[in-house]
Amino acid sequence: MPRPVALMPRPSRWPERAGALIEALRAAAPGAFVALHHIGSTAVPGLMAKPVIDLLGETGDLARIEAARSALDGLGLEGPGWRWRGENGEAGRRYFTRDDPETGARGAHLHVYAAGDPALAWHVAFRDRLRAEPATAAAYEREKSRCAALHPDDSRAYAACKKAWTDGVAAEAVRGWGGSG
Repeated sequence: MPRPVALMPRPSRWPERAGALIEALRAAAPGAFVALHHIGSTAVPGLMAKPVIDLLGETGDLARIEAARSALDGLGLEGPGWRWRGENGEAGRRYFTRDDPETGARGAHLHVYAAGDPALAWHVAFRDRLRAEPATAAAYEREKSRCAALHPDDSRAYAACKKAWTDGVAAEAVRGWGGSG
C-alpha cells in the first residue's frame, strides 16, 4: 500500500536509533548477519529524509535469515517486531519492515542480501558518496523534493520518480567505491 511522503530535516536521533536497531537485530539473530549498515538518507548528515530508518544486512546464506524470521518478528524493541515481506519485488533480497510503536507509521526497513550480491555495494557506495560529497547530497535533496512534490501521497511513485537519479549516481559511486562501510 502506498504511503504518504513527508521529508523532514535529519534529527540527531536517527543514527542512535539505527544503532539500537542494529544491536537488537544482532542479538535476536546471532550469526545470521555478516554485517549490518545504516543506509539511505537518514544515514547522511544534513540530508532531508522520510522519517524511516533504512538498514542493510549482509548474510552468508539467505536461509539463515529465513530461519531467523520468527526471532525477528518477535523482536519487541519498544514495540512490534520486523514484518517479513519476502523479496518484495527484488530477486535475491529479503525485506522486512517495522512500524514505529508510538505513531504506527513505518519506522524502519531492513534489506538483506547474501554476501557478494551487487546490491550491497550499490547501497553502501551510494551512502558513502552522499556523505563525502555535499554537492551531490544537495542535488539528491533537490531531486527528492521534486519527486515528493509530484507524489506526496504515493511512496512507490516517489521512489520510482527518483530511481533514474539514484541509479546513475550509485553506478558512478560503485565504480569508484573503496568500501569504507
